[in-house]
Amino acid sequence: MGSLWGRLDDVTGDAGYVDHEPRMGFFTDTSVCIGCKACEVACKEWNQVPDDGFELTGMSYDNTQALGASTWRHVAFVEKPFETVAAQPPQEPPHPTTTDLGLPGMGPPGWDTHESGLPSGEDQATASGDGGIRWLMSSDVCKHCTHAACLDVCPTGSLFRTEFGTVVVQPDICNGCGYCVPACPYGVIDLREDDGRAFKCTLCYDRLKDGQTPACAQACPTESIQFGEVGELRERARLRVAELHDKGVDVARLYGADPDDGVGGDGAFFLLLDEPEVYGLPPDPVVTTRDLGSMWKHVGAAASALAAVGVASFLGRRR
Repeated sequence: MGSLWGRLDDVTGDAGYVDHEPRMGFFTDTSVCIGCKACEVACKEWNQVPDDGFELTGMSYDNTQALGASTWRHVAFVEKPFETVAAQPPQEPPHPTTTDLGLPGMGPPGWDTHESGLPSGEDQATASGDGGIRWLMSSDVCKHCTHAACLDVCPTGSLFRTEFGTVVVQPDICNGCGYCVPACPYGVIDLREDDGRAFKCTLCYDRLKDGQTPACAQACPTESIQFGEVGELRERARLRVAELHDKGVDVARLYGADPDDGVGGDGAFFLLLDEPEVYGLPPDPVVTTRDLGSMWKHVGAAASALAAVGVASFLGRRR
């Protein structure tokens, strides 16, 4: 699939840029995410994204709940039962770490930690020792796919590929048709209710043009969100996974970093500490427009056959 849709280094060239910048993107290392939501706030402030309302959602600290037209960065708090926590002997960790923040329900006593700040053992998520609940935190964002179905279906050209290889919506020429919403395999794009237009992460396109780091990565205090050239980020991510595996964190895995996956690889990919479904991510995303070419061929063949039948019928009547 990678060869069909364009290799990593060719994604911008495939979009028609002769002289262009390297492909830029995000590597989000969820193993060091502390759920502070600084990325959410920075994104909203810089891009003037409206608030999502201030109602209690019943979703713990996850007040934004999901990506949408007014949430371009979403910090997920995934809570799951953690059976092994109660069996750990109660002891304080030797020093404060990213998993011991002194906040209610966070930084469990009774976890032996590595120098990296990650607890040892089978699972490395932040957890509550009293309630037996583990918390997996991750900052989600648009994936800026190598082969983006949203680009295929947009009738106005509102969605376009930038010289940095990212995918951006131009709201001023969006007609609100909504075709991009079901086309996205990740459910990222949404229409804003007040005006019906589509919005999503731009990877701070305006900042990139000025040589600046995107606002979310700039604000991240633990460098969970890392910005740079996609090729370099993928190599860095592989080294990070190997490092965690060496430390016994064998649940660590990469998501969206494979250029031969169903979307040709993502420009924004993740290091996860559990299955993708746990984070609300599709396990095997596939570009939704992959069969468009063959479908149009079949439509064309059917139309030709129908026209031939019509002509034959007309000629038969004249005889």
